[in-house]
Amino acid sequence: MEPTNTTPTKQEVLDALLIHINQRTGMDARNYISDWRDTEGRKAFAAEYREILREGRDARTLLGAIYRSPSVTVEDILAATKRAFSGRLTYHPETKRFSYCVGQYWPTEYRAAACAVLASVLWNWSERPTSDDKRTYFRREFGRGIQSRWFN
Repeated sequence: MEPTNTTPTKQEVLDALLIHINQRTGMDARNYISDWRDTEGRKAFAAEYREILREGRDARTLLGAIYRSPSVTVEDILAATKRAFSGRLTYHPETKRFSYCVGQYWPTEYRAAACAVLASVLWNWSERPTSDDKRTYFRREFGRGIQSRWFN
């Protein structure tokens, strides 16, 4: 029997991460809203849903930067999954999928975990000498919002 090469390519890992990011949120309004008159519950649901959508946009933006960076390796990405977000985002080479180990509530965490991993990859990849130089670079590259949420 021939040994199989289970080392994934960068493209496979990034494609699996995109699939993970693009999953439906699975939010259940019943976790927030007790009845149709519950305006506070509806506001809480809408606020968390907006944050999840923003994290999805952030993750796709960061993922695009890594797609375009030929010097970022698959090893860099897999190492970041072990250190960022408490190592809860795991790549499975046999299925070519990511899984996420829930801390509190999956819908509010799975995209944030992807953002944390991607930001960690980019932070370590950046050749800027100081943390302030890196933050300035990422603010220029991605804008104030992404920089303040993921590179602070």
